[in-house]
Amino acid sequence: MIQTLQPGASEAEIQALETALSINLPEDVKLSYRIHNGQFNNDDGLIDGCEFLCLQRIQEEWMIWKELLDDNTFADTYSDPQPGIKNDWWNVLWIPLTYDGSGNHYCLDLDPAQGGNFGQIITMWHDDSERAIVAPSFRDWLTDYIAGLESGERTFSE
Repeated sequence: MIQTLQPGASEAEIQALETALSINLPEDVKLSYRIHNGQFNNDDGLIDGCEFLCLQRIQEEWMIWKELLDDNTFADTYSDPQPGIKNDWWNVLWIPLTYDGSGNHYCLDLDPAQGGNFGQIITMWHDDSERAIVAPSFRDWLTDYIAGLESGERTFSE
């Protein structure tokens, strides 16, 4: 599993992503990406069978959704979010962290609705209107994932 992870990202790489997406990443996200810059492309999915995106892949996936938004693909299309998530099909401040190969992502939510947490992790499935909060923060998300691996509740298989 560890061999699928890239070495850490540089400060310049993190800053380049923030500039390209016009965002400021939470410190827990930056800290994690300084340790490991996601997975190598085309490796087995690390998190729930999904690729843990490196900074370059985050930007690529984000750009796909941004182009769809700019083309008004989601005009008059709304989601069915849990409380704390905005009722958007996709939001430019939902930053994809994983990719399952079919357009589905766990996203970092930098624009939560009232009652949500800045930096919460949400689901964003391309063909399902449900939007759910998976964890209140990136740190909690990774901590829960690691705890699941350690307890045997989750497994990683190549």
